[in-house]
Amino acid sequence: MSAFSKHGKIIVFSSLIAALSGAALAAAQSPQQQNPYSPAYGHEYRHGVIPTMETWHVMQAYDSAKLVRTSSKTLFYGGGTSDSGFANAAVTSGPEKVYLVYYGSQWGTQGSSGGNATFSNDPANAAPYVQNLFKGLGTGEGWSTVMTQYCDGAAVAKGASTCPTGANFIPYPVGGTVLAGVWYDNSAPSPQKATQAQLAQEALNAAAHFGNTTAASNRYVQYVILSPTGTNPDGFNAGANFCAWHDYTTSTAGDVAYTNMPYVYDAGASCGENFVNAGVGGVDDGFSIVEGHEYAETITDQFPSVGWVTKRGSETGDVCAWISSGQGASGNVSMKTGVFAMQSTYSDKNGACELTL
Repeated sequence: MSAFSKHGKIIVFSSLIAALSGAALAAAQSPQQQNPYSPAYGHEYRHGVIPTMETWHVMQAYDSAKLVRTSSKTLFYGGGTSDSGFANAAVTSGPEKVYLVYYGSQWGTQGSSGGNATFSNDPANAAPYVQNLFKGLGTGEGWSTVMTQYCDGAAVAKGASTCPTGANFIPYPVGGTVLAGVWYDNSAPSPQKATQAQLAQEALNAAAHFGNTTAASNRYVQYVILSPTGTNPDGFNAGANFCAWHDYTTSTAGDVAYTNMPYVYDAGASCGENFVNAGVGGVDDGFSIVEGHEYAETITDQFPSVGWVTKRGSETGDVCAWISSGQGASGNVSMKTGVFAMQSTYSDKNGACELTL
């Protein structure tokens, strides 16, 4: 049964909700996978996975049936890692750098418009939209301020929910510098259903392409692997019930953080199309909501799950996903490069999902 409804209404599958009993209610794995209807269940690499809205409703029904106290959204520090030679590394506590990788020749012919790369096989015109999103971060917008309360370093105790003065804080991005590079990898077609291993390898290919060949050069970096329309990376749009996820891979170039960013327009409203804006103005809502979700979670939990997570393993975007009204509702964020539909992220200081501070 497909959970996607292209350009249609969001449907909560009553058959799935009715199944919230018996073995499903008893099922539990790692903290991130306690909800058996999560797209992360049984897939340990799908960190910060953002479910389709249909799946999100089913997950909420499960939590309600289990009497899970969803009010406990506080994020705690996971202690960091020293895998790459950086003690207590956990968050992007240096200048944020994002590299966009357009993965596969199916993107078509590359062009240029307004200083952005464009592609002939991009029906939603998503490529320049996402580039402008990252060029706009730090240009006076308040959305990025929510993440600056989180930190890493030896001064932060494992399990802490606040950061001491001497910690290494996530900085507010320097306007216009977050987007560090764009690469069209048209050396071959993207796999129809790229595996986790193939996506991780593409991130390593990108690191080599941009000359980031040391742990130091990848310390504050994330690679966004954008697959072309019509493909299903890790089973996207083919029953996997997710919109995107992030992870990291180890290599001689250090720990390399990356995001699996499918062409979410193919999933329509299930992955955020028109979630904030109606009509033509909301065609790309899903790209900024979903990628914003993964970007925020990567900088606050760069090497999952040693950064900031809840006791259930959820990250800062997970606990605020698909809020349509009231406190923490998704909304438009104005930047110098345009207006973008964004979701809120969790603020430990305020104890609430916040679109801006």
